[in-house]
Order: sequence, then C-alpha cells, then structure tokens
Amino acid sequence: MATVNFSVPSDVKEAFDKAFRWENKSAVLTDLMRQAVEERRRRQRRAKVVEQLLALRKRTRHVTDTAIRTARRQGRP
Repeated sequence: MATVNFSVPSDVKEAFDKAFRWENKSAVLTDLMRQAVEERRRRQRRAKVVEQLLALRKRTRHVTDTAIRTARRQGRP
C-alpha cells in the first residue's frame, strides 16, 4: 500500500470531510482515483476512435448531390 500526499484548498478538504464524515476516506479517495483513471482511459479510447473515423472519412470517396439523385432515379421502377 502506498501513501500519497496532495495539497488541496481548505474549503475542498472541509467539504470532503463533511460529506464523507462516517466513511473510510482512504477508501473513498481510492474509488475516486480509480474512476478518474477509467475516465481518462475512456477519453483516450474515444479520441482514438474519432481519429480513426476522421482518417476513414478522408479516404472515402465523396459523392455529389447530382450522383445521389441520379442513383435514386435509376433505382426506382
């Protein structure tokens, strides 16, 4: 088990102490840190997917409105 020291504003510490008065503060902070790590991983995965989609979009052939209208008319009976 590691020991971690953080500096936080006094009002935040007081609010935290009040909100989690009857709980194990180390356990609460551990859960919050785990959530923060998972949220960071989600953001990184999202960013990677967005990059992949944008790269795919650049490689995709663009179709004009005229070509779409023509294809619709040709496909109708």
